[in-house]
Amino acid sequence: MFKPKIYYDKELKEKARFLRNNSTLTEVLLWNHLKRGQRRGYDFHRQKPILHWIVDFFCYDLMLAIEVDGDYHEFDEVKTKDKYRQEQIEALGISFLRFKDDTIKYDIESALIAIEKHIDEHEKHSPSPS
Repeated sequence: MFKPKIYYDKELKEKARFLRNNSTLTEVLLWNHLKRGQRRGYDFHRQKPILHWIVDFFCYDLMLAIEVDGDYHEFDEVKTKDKYRQEQIEALGISFLRFKDDTIKYDIESALIAIEKHIDEHEKHSPSPS
């Protein structure tokens, strides 16, 4: 299956590095379940620049972005910006999974189940990690 090259604003490299070194609690909690191929061997990256934005987690083989949204994302203006950003990134063929901070803190298992379901769907169309 053809996957496009993912372009990003090179100015975001330093910001992404800063965000990786200053992760939120919920990002660390989820990262502990995504790193080192723990999700069926799929390679996830933290704070990955895509186009003009940075997504919390990204797996190229799955073409999957994962976002963990804190309370800040409940403001209407932020919701509008998030929607636009997500639409632009989805136009590249990237799927999104979004989780609230509280889900990761208090019910991470449900988030992991949602990620596994996404992997199941992907593997129906592409049997093994690239």
